[in-house]
Amino acid sequence: MRAVTVTEYGATPAVAEIPTPEPGPGQVLIKLHAAGMNPMDRMLASGAWKPMPATFPMVLGADGAGVVEQLGEGASRFSLGDNLFGQLLIPPLGSTGTYAEYVAVTESAPLARVPSGLDDVVAAALPTVGGTGLELVESLEPLAGKTVLIVGAGGGVGSFATQFAAKAGGNVIANVRARDAERMRAYGATETIDHTAVALPDALRQAHPDGIDVLIDLVDDAAGFAALASLVRPGGTAVTTQYVADEEALRATGITGINFALQMSSELLERVAEAVAEGRIVAPPITRRSLEEVPAALDPAQAQPPSGKTVITL
Repeated sequence: MRAVTVTEYGATPAVAEIPTPEPGPGQVLIKLHAAGMNPMDRMLASGAWKPMPATFPMVLGADGAGVVEQLGEGASRFSLGDNLFGQLLIPPLGSTGTYAEYVAVTESAPLARVPSGLDDVVAAALPTVGGTGLELVESLEPLAGKTVLIVGAGGGVGSFATQFAAKAGGNVIANVRARDAERMRAYGATETIDHTAVALPDALRQAHPDGIDVLIDLVDDAAGFAALASLVRPGGTAVTTQYVADEEALRATGITGINFALQMSSELLERVAEAVAEGRIVAPPITRRSLEEVPAALDPAQAQPPSGKTVITL
């Protein structure tokens, strides 16, 4: 089968021909139709983030959707022909990568059936970003009447977090480029700020001199996060998905600091997918890539990535 792999940490990703996996006991073989691309995929390939042991060649990617083609011995949770999606961040890293035509994975993995009305491209876009957006916002509730700044709102996680926070009654300030402002307002944001046109901390101080209640920062480094966290009122909360919060220092100023880590589950996948299938939440704009286009798309020197979400079609 074809797959995008790296031969070692930091190697240049390339499309390679590797053996098609066979499902072992308790596993399912999924013929993938689509794979969601996430910033963490680049971090895993580079070795900048090593959450678990890896195997090489490492097949990249964790999010995917496709059809069950074979069942391993004893596998009974799913049936042949079931349309599944999920996040397959399973040790050893690279053994269940989704930038590939097939994946063999334990049936107990975070997998769920694609609900009626969703195609595989949309389903593959949901696991990491949709699950993060929903779980993150629920961890902050109640949000009714609170001022919530979402930094990096135009990306995958931000698109979902903006909608879930607005649905929860938050007054969402979406930090996005001008090209995404209209989309954020359609998602329920009450304000938008383009950080390329004005310094975000300055704009916030002017618009909200008394501070904000909640900061959800999806992109900043430690210094950038700390600068924005200083605008949170005592009693408020500052959350980062980049794990750069000094929780003890924030606690000393009366602010709850959170280094957010996603706890993926099949139940969480089902809830996100149902919200999209029922039209309560809208999937962000999806840019489609072929497998052959993926190595270039992973190049950190590439131009500004598209808004929303990128999905590989297989």
